[in-house]
Amino acid sequence: MKSRIKNHLAITKKEWNGLVVLVILIAGVVAAPYVYQLFRKDNTINFKDFDKAVAQLSKAAKDGKYVANRTGSDDKIPHPVMFPFDPNNLTADQWKQLGLSERQADVIMHYETKGGRFYTKDDVKKIYVISGEDYKRLEPYINIPVIVHVQKLKPGQSIELNAADSAKLTQLKGIGPSIAVRIIRYRNRLGGFNHKEQLKEVYGVDSLKFDEIKNQVSVNPHTVNRININTISFDQLRIFPYLGYKQVNAIIQYRVQHGNYKSIDDMKNIAILDESILRKIEPYFNFK
Repeated sequence: MKSRIKNHLAITKKEWNGLVVLVILIAGVVAAPYVYQLFRKDNTINFKDFDKAVAQLSKAAKDGKYVANRTGSDDKIPHPVMFPFDPNNLTADQWKQLGLSERQADVIMHYETKGGRFYTKDDVKKIYVISGEDYKRLEPYINIPVIVHVQKLKPGQSIELNAADSAKLTQLKGIGPSIAVRIIRYRNRLGGFNHKEQLKEVYGVDSLKFDEIKNQVSVNPHTVNRININTISFDQLRIFPYLGYKQVNAIIQYRVQHGNYKSIDDMKNIAILDESILRKIEPYFNFK
């Protein structure tokens, strides 16, 4: 019996050597992380150079010498065409015609979009992208009209939005020349205001400013210039602010395929015109 058990538990020399190797491998795997930590040295991060770079960047931004997301080309046309101009009313193409680069024109347009305005010639000189050479060339042609102080409206007085010019609009509390011009431009794109709340769609007229002036303005919707939807071209309809490119294209293509529109109900068949869009555009279309 003992012999039988002994024979069952006995192992050969080859099996013993294999067992030793297996034990060594297991011990190596278990010990590896500790050996790695013993010989590895963590890299210490030195923030001195990083802090120095941040300080330089902050100083450059403060001095106006750094522009994030810089875009536009620095190329200029070889032969600028000079003409008298009001810097408050120029397009980007006109600035480039005067010899500025695309990047310079973009910076100026961004300044005006944010509400900036040129009151004197020196204000043009202060734009950091305008070099001394540029200003020397531009200065004789700069013509900024003198702004006369405008008397604000008295309590109880109001301005009809579709009849007012930009000078009249500056009589409204909190409305300066820049916002007045934007209101006129937006009114022209619409064809006229149908209700006063549309003023909030003008850049620079937020809810607070609208609350200040809403009792000083009125709207006569009968003066809106309606669009003949059956004769207008794609390019003409494209400037209408309530419609995107695909919507304008769908309206024109539907007219080509199905003939003239008879009413706003016909436009309900155009999938990308939902009810909210139809309500906004209905006062501006006629179907004659």
